[in-house]
Amino acid sequence: MRTYHCFWLLFWAGQPHQSLLTPLSKRTSGFLEKENVLVLSGNSRQDLHRSKRSWMWNQFFLLEEYTGTDYQYVGKLHSDQDKGDGSLKYILSGDGAGDLFIINENTGDIQATKRLDREEKPVYILRAQAINRRTGRPVEPESEFIIKIHDINDNEPMFTKDVYNASIPEMSDVGTFVVQVTATDADDPTYGNSAKVVYSILQGQPYFSVESETGIIKTALLNMDRENREQYQVVIQAKDMGGQMGGLSGTTTVNITLTDVNDNPPRFPQSTYQFRAPESTPLDSPVGRIKANDADVDENAEIEYSITEGDGYDMFGITTDKDTQEGIITVKKALDFESKNLYILKVEATNTHVDPRFLYLGPFKDSATVRIQVEDVDEPPMFSRPAYIMEVKEDVPLNSVIGTVTARDPDAAKNPVKYSVDRHTDMDRVFNINSGNGSIFTSKPLDRETLLWHNITVIAAEINNPKQSSRVPVFIKVLDVNDNAPEFAMFYETFVCENAKAEQLIQTLSAVDKDDSYNGHQFSFSLAPEAASSSNFTLQDNRDNTAGIFTRKTRYNRHETSTYFLPVVISDNDYPIQSSTETVTIRVCACDHRGKMLSCNAEALIHPTGLSTGALIAILLCIIILLVTVVLFAALRRQRKKEPLIISKEDIRDNIVSYNDEGGGEEDTQAFDIGTLRNPEAIDDNKLRRDIVPETLFMPRRTATARDNTDVRDFINQRLKENDTDPTAPPYDSLATYAYEGNGSVAESLSSLESVTTDGDQDYDYLSDWGPRFKKLADMYGSMDSDKDS
Repeated sequence: MRTYHCFWLLFWAGQPHQSLLTPLSKRTSGFLEKENVLVLSGNSRQDLHRSKRSWMWNQFFLLEEYTGTDYQYVGKLHSDQDKGDGSLKYILSGDGAGDLFIINENTGDIQATKRLDREEKPVYILRAQAINRRTGRPVEPESEFIIKIHDINDNEPMFTKDVYNASIPEMSDVGTFVVQVTATDADDPTYGNSAKVVYSILQGQPYFSVESETGIIKTALLNMDRENREQYQVVIQAKDMGGQMGGLSGTTTVNITLTDVNDNPPRFPQSTYQFRAPESTPLDSPVGRIKANDADVDENAEIEYSITEGDGYDMFGITTDKDTQEGIITVKKALDFESKNLYILKVEATNTHVDPRFLYLGPFKDSATVRIQVEDVDEPPMFSRPAYIMEVKEDVPLNSVIGTVTARDPDAAKNPVKYSVDRHTDMDRVFNINSGNGSIFTSKPLDRETLLWHNITVIAAEINNPKQSSRVPVFIKVLDVNDNAPEFAMFYETFVCENAKAEQLIQTLSAVDKDDSYNGHQFSFSLAPEAASSSNFTLQDNRDNTAGIFTRKTRYNRHETSTYFLPVVISDNDYPIQSSTETVTIRVCACDHRGKMLSCNAEALIHPTGLSTGALIAILLCIIILLVTVVLFAALRRQRKKEPLIISKEDIRDNIVSYNDEGGGEEDTQAFDIGTLRNPEAIDDNKLRRDIVPETLFMPRRTATARDNTDVRDFINQRLKENDTDPTAPPYDSLATYAYEGNGSVAESLSSLESVTTDGDQDYDYLSDWGPRFKKLADMYGSMDSDKDS
């Protein structure tokens, strides 16, 4: 008969409360006994049933966070095959076996070696088995059981953030949502109230409140004003166990900021402002700054300033400084102390972003009075016009007045004014001005055909303070007069064929006139009186400013007359009438039957095989180039044969001598013999210059012997005079440099630089005697005092 053995697992409760054990089968009768047996047979788990009045289990509870000094007892493992003789051995495997949980292999007692934490691992699955010590074979099938860690309230609620930051607009209604805080508890939410969290406010009343279950923070006070208080710190507590006594708690801090709304209008700190502005203040320059205070910030404090009324409404403007929110008063029109010295303005400051919800607080604008005092300054003279335009005929006599400019001192002192012409605008000094009355007159002849407009600048300065000056442009237009005779539009040189017929047109003439004609030019053409009757040609005026030259006879012979010069008189119809005589050159040429020119030279018939004029010119140019090349080559060869240095030291002329060695310094007295200047008799008059080749030999002139006590200056002047009259002197300028001035020389500085420091007036009339090259310089310096004289 086959016997089935059972494996009993007995667990002894570690705590006296039997409620720590959870039965898997339904209880039938009786009380829970201390010994609990798990019976398994075979390889499969059987249903749990009561045997010998004992409950059968497959899961057990163990309290977490055990604080005892001994190992925590879990339960006991026992088999039916255990006879108590030590032949069986109990083995434990699974989660934490051998580390967290150990078993006595002889008795089957199971113990926990460490303190367990449910939040780290809530369930452990283990397997138990009994084996024969001698054979090592299991005497019972392996049984599986579960150890669940029983939770205790050992974790306080934790907020998701240590610090919360939130903001709401100021003046918000009661109950406005601010922020929601959240706290979590690591304890088991399914067991008791260990994980049930309740919120409360510890700090922040009476301004804010919190909902106990949701953690939503709301406003609790009406009309909180940011300008009174901007920052609030609220402390929120989260407590488990439903907030009951003994529960654990955690706290967090919520920083709440009130954001600004436009609930404050701008206000000027004072009702009247006073500023001073010189009358010379430039346009768009600031006069002063005013500011209206606004307790709001950012765009709610932006202010726009405007001038609403006042006698200076059009004289001044105001703008807003975006950085400082100040109103900048600027000058729009030029100030004049003499005209008005006090302006009163009304300035208004208005918020640019108005919130309609707070209009009941009053108008969001304010006004103030601004008084601006204009200060008198010394101003330069003012011309009566910003520019002057004058006209003058080009034939006006010299010193004729063409117009007058007027300037006055705008100050109360009314200082006299002096006028002058800026010579940088009138370099040729064509015009002058009367320094007293400002009348402009001509100082040189005018020519419209040379320059139509003269643009000059007149300066007006106070006599007492010349630094106070002003300028005005004067545009002078030169009007035309008929002072130019008409002339040919081009140089006319034409030809007539030898076989020409009478009344044949050979050339059409046209004319131009430099003068300006308002109604258009009208020219008349005619032959000069001396050619009108004897000419071989006739002239026909076409009445359209052109004329035609016609042949008078049938044939022309170029051997008799090869060229005709026909004088033509051209007249205009302006007043006074101007006319000129121009010459038309007419050459007689041989032509074919179609009138095309073949040749105009009479010699061509005599030497028909001769060269043309162009070929002769080309040959002549080649000959000239060849001759120039030969002359240059000969000149270069002769220059190479010249001696580069003057050998004789007795030649007293200055020479540029190149040495390859360095001189002996100041002690070297052999470089140049200054004694020669003192002893002119030592000069060898027969010695010729060796640096040039004289073209004509003249007998050297014997100069007078200088006295022993002759000064160097007298000696040089004497030699200079002799050389100026000496025909043998070289025909070019020479530069002589002397390093010895002489003892007791009365010659002071030769420089003319000191002449500019003299205060006396100089006479420059001698410049007119120097010839035409110095005419421009004589005109400039000769008329320098023309303004003073006028």
